[in-house]
Amino acid sequence: MFFYPLVHWFLRQRMNQIQSWMEYPMDAQLGIFNYLIQSSCNTEWGRRFDYVSIKSPDQFRERIPVQDYDSLKPFIQRMMSGEQNILWSSPIKWFSKSSGTTNDRSKFIPMSKESIEDCHFKGGIDLIASYCAANPETKLLSGKGIIVGGSHHQNNAGSATASGDLSAVLVQNMSFFAQWFRAPDLGIALMDDWEKKLDAIAISTMNEDITNISGVPTWTMLVIKKVMQLKGKNNLIDVWPNLELYMHGGVNFAPYKNEFASLIRGDNMHYYQTYNASEGFFAFQFEPNDEDMVLHTGNGIFYEFIPESEFGNENPKTILLHEVIPGVNYGIVVSTNGGLWRYNVGDTIRFTSVRPFKIQVTGRLKHFINAFGEEVIIDNAERALAEACSKTDAKVSDYTVAPVYLTAHHRGRHEWLIEFSKAPTDMNFFVDILDASLRRINSDYDAKRQHDLALELPVVHALPQNTFYQWLKSKNKLGGQNKVPRLSNDRKYADEILQQLFARGT
Repeated sequence: MFFYPLVHWFLRQRMNQIQSWMEYPMDAQLGIFNYLIQSSCNTEWGRRFDYVSIKSPDQFRERIPVQDYDSLKPFIQRMMSGEQNILWSSPIKWFSKSSGTTNDRSKFIPMSKESIEDCHFKGGIDLIASYCAANPETKLLSGKGIIVGGSHHQNNAGSATASGDLSAVLVQNMSFFAQWFRAPDLGIALMDDWEKKLDAIAISTMNEDITNISGVPTWTMLVIKKVMQLKGKNNLIDVWPNLELYMHGGVNFAPYKNEFASLIRGDNMHYYQTYNASEGFFAFQFEPNDEDMVLHTGNGIFYEFIPESEFGNENPKTILLHEVIPGVNYGIVVSTNGGLWRYNVGDTIRFTSVRPFKIQVTGRLKHFINAFGEEVIIDNAERALAEACSKTDAKVSDYTVAPVYLTAHHRGRHEWLIEFSKAPTDMNFFVDILDASLRRINSDYDAKRQHDLALELPVVHALPQNTFYQWLKSKNKLGGQNKVPRLSNDRKYADEILQQLFARGT
């Protein structure tokens, strides 16, 4: 097409800007800080904390406590009802829906025009620009990309605001020009029935020239398998010969890597990692053979970091970017052009480099399991377990939960290893209640469980008495400070425990 040379020229220009904020990250961060403060002086939040008089990041940190979703929720609820100029100066019409907190089934993160365009879209463009620069023979832009995303809906009757999964919000706000490079059409992309949606995506794209895919591995694998089934192929490259890039994020990709390699067999396939959360596009893989991600310091986000020694404190002290040390775990705190102020994202990261600043996502500040994008936190698990016990007259002394990963041959599920002090009267009923409770509590888990598409019914193993004691003893971890890990994103602990049981013949 006639505009492809123009697109490549634009991406080359982006590389100049990328190099600028990578080489001078502190200058970029200070510029963003000043922009955020000046833009919000006349908002309700800015007036409350007298933003007019804030002249430095130190003053900012001294004056405003670290926030979480619960502390910002009253402001966000008013914004969802249509009130404006609360946390951010420009109109907020969209809210990204993500997994909930202890008190809520879902969180709704405000997304301004600036956060959509100057943060999320800019981050995605910079990823594409760096990929094309590293692969000069790429045909990425000669075809289309599939975005395996979610749906959206109006927030309240009569309200001018809407919410949806991050991907749905972004797809809905793409320019006509950007839509040209995307498949399937909006009507399919925004469907909320995942069973029908996966079929529709596969049918509508299986004869397209697809060069790239982006999405959570769980759903993406289901689309891939459906396409291969419809086309009667056992290698996705035989369906889409120009496919060369899969952009993933949200969950640990390592358990899926071999499965993707078995489904997509070709020498020209690349996998790029992103860290794109509802709160902002934080980081992306910059080099083909380095999975560590460059922290995006130039797209409307001002960063602070919580040292490990401050984890769990009600008002933790933070450090700035120039103070971080490689190899140390930090919590991430952001102030954004979407109206989040000193917001504790809840993730932990580790810097692997400071020239440039590169990171790995290492986990969460709270226990969680997020193998399929379900983001089940410890509070979710404890509440569901309590309900299942109450309704089956059971008592639990200890437990751990691990994922059984999605493969080409079976869907994923959660595997619960439970040591009961009193076993349930009906184990099948116990499992049904556990599952139903989690679905009611956690909207992301519920989405993955719909029609058994990504997650099947969990499996529960009733372990013999003292199983966890013997396991801790074998690891020299008996004692009050050593606890059984409740939720894990890998099978390390579960497999060790099951192997010990097998070795003992129990």
